[in-house]
Amino acid sequence: MNKPMNHRYWGKSVDYRDLLARIAEIGPQLEANAPSDEAAGELTPETFALLKPLRFSHLMATEELGGAQMRPTEVLQLLEAVTYHSGSAGWVSMVHCCIGAMSAAFLPDSAVGRLFAPGTENRFSGQGAPLGMLKRTEGGYTLTGKWSYGSGFSHATWSHSACFVDDGSGKPAKDAAGNPIIMCAHAPIPEHKQLGNWDVLGLKGTGSIDYSAENVFVAEDMVFPILTAPPQRLKELFSLGIVGLASIGHTGWAMGAGRRMLDEIAAFARSKSGRAGLLGESEKFWYDYGRAEANYRAARALVMETWGEIEAMCEAGQMMTTRQISLVHLAKAQIHEVGVDVCNFAYRASGGAGLRAGVIQRTFRDMMVAANHFTIAPSIVTSAGRELGGQWSDRTWQFYDLIDKK
Repeated sequence: MNKPMNHRYWGKSVDYRDLLARIAEIGPQLEANAPSDEAAGELTPETFALLKPLRFSHLMATEELGGAQMRPTEVLQLLEAVTYHSGSAGWVSMVHCCIGAMSAAFLPDSAVGRLFAPGTENRFSGQGAPLGMLKRTEGGYTLTGKWSYGSGFSHATWSHSACFVDDGSGKPAKDAAGNPIIMCAHAPIPEHKQLGNWDVLGLKGTGSIDYSAENVFVAEDMVFPILTAPPQRLKELFSLGIVGLASIGHTGWAMGAGRRMLDEIAAFARSKSGRAGLLGESEKFWYDYGRAEANYRAARALVMETWGEIEAMCEAGQMMTTRQISLVHLAKAQIHEVGVDVCNFAYRASGGAGLRAGVIQRTFRDMMVAANHFTIAPSIVTSAGRELGGQWSDRTWQFYDLIDKK
């Protein structure tokens, strides 16, 4: 017998439509600030002041922790809305959102009791590749390492850094199966060195800097095993694991960037002078635009269908399956691939206008960078295809790999 649907699984304290309305209000200023954000190499204080009241780090945390306990489809729309106005603002928002969800999902009660205590407004940023080492010490560990791509790091309060555990000889400790033990460690941002090194093609305002730690103390309860962490709360939703939660952020970002580029090139073609006037009279342009709209809308529909099914499974008390995660990866990849196609089409159609500073140029650059992120790697789509096609139906997802079931 099917379990009854538990529609009270989701929070009631925050209405995402209210947040959408607030994003619409601040959107023009986010857009106006985008050139300054890029020049600064990170979100300016003025931009972050607009985003901070939205509390993206708390959107998926439970209401018991002071979060919104929001549906993934609602979070996707909020990230889409911010990104529509500013790719960099959307990127920082999605990083804080997803890492905040991971911390709220996998850390033990004692840790989240401190990080999400009433009156706190913590935000989380860091890197999920194991580029550091944890050494055992009294009460916890010391953390040493150097990581890259700390998006939104200077606007966060706690780091989230993947690392190996020292076996006592300076080498990574291994589990019973002989695999290195990889932990995710949390430490206060001021205890790290921010190393800069963010001179890039796109997403220039995200402040995705290199950062390091040198013998930084990490309490025993401020770590979790990044590959195998069992969810501590909202177990159905958070059984998606680190990768599934990160997928919400990247997917919502691509939704917003693709939509903005379509709207921007259509507005350009509707203007009445110069190249734009000629473009607006072109049958070929409007045919290509129609196809781009159809492809974007189809990819977005796949996203919403996939995450809508996940929500229904959560309400029915079901844990996530290998198939669900395969579909999450495919939907994430498809909205990015369509976004790249949309941006290439719009950039070529805009002619010289796309070369100059403005929304078309900035969105094009941002999308090219986002589509090169390792979470969109072709190998992930290949593995998902093998699983969906039945060749690897006996495997399970661990991080970004389909591995044999143990």
